[in-house]
Amino acid sequence: MSPRSPSVNEELRRRSRERLLQAAVELVDEHGFEATTLGAIADRAGSARGLVSYYFPGKRQLVQSAVHRLMHRTLEEALEHEPHTEDGRERLARAIDAILGLAQDRPVLMRQHMAGLLQAEGFVQCPEQRRLAELLGDTVARYGSHHVEADYPMLRAMLMGAVYAALVPGVPMPIPALRAELFERYGLDRELGLPAESAPAAERRDLSRFFATEDRSEPEAGSGPESESPRRGLPPLDDGRHS
Repeated sequence: MSPRSPSVNEELRRRSRERLLQAAVELVDEHGFEATTLGAIADRAGSARGLVSYYFPGKRQLVQSAVHRLMHRTLEEALEHEPHTEDGRERLARAIDAILGLAQDRPVLMRQHMAGLLQAEGFVQCPEQRRLAELLGDTVARYGSHHVEADYPMLRAMLMGAVYAALVPGVPMPIPALRAELFERYGLDRELGLPAESAPAAERRDLSRFFATEDRSEPEAGSGPESESPRRGLPPLDDGRHS
């Protein structure tokens, strides 16, 4: 059996990490952070338990990376929604709606995420978090900011505060009221943006489009994937843990 090429191994590692991120988001959304174990995440992803530790220092880091992935892909999708626009006001409105939409559609997940940010380690500096920061910074710049380095953190704080206010147990603020407040602060017409309810419920619940677990590799002759239990219709994955 000929060895796999470095590019194939890299693709398999990418897919393995993507599956872990998706499994973490799904399980925390279903059961909460404390009830979700690393073993359960590995099982849902169809991966060996040791792979979780290979890619992530711990559960908190894995879950933060997974939620930041969901946030930046949700934001990215909203910003590029048809009809495509370069108008900064429309893009800012879409960004606000995208983040508030996550609070509306995934309250358990987002509440757990907000709680995790208050832990000692705070933000996890990962590729997913950096991409989220890039998208929000670009949104502020297109809106017309001449001081992005100051206005981006303010937008981030306003969005985090709105999500927190929407999810406080017992005294949540209604999302339409939070949206109206943010739109007024930034001088946005209420007709702008993409409110969460404008998308079909099934589409809003589907996570698979945000996690690139499809097989894009072309295994070399004689180096096909080993048998591994697929999850939810995903193709069998040889993640390289035996290579």
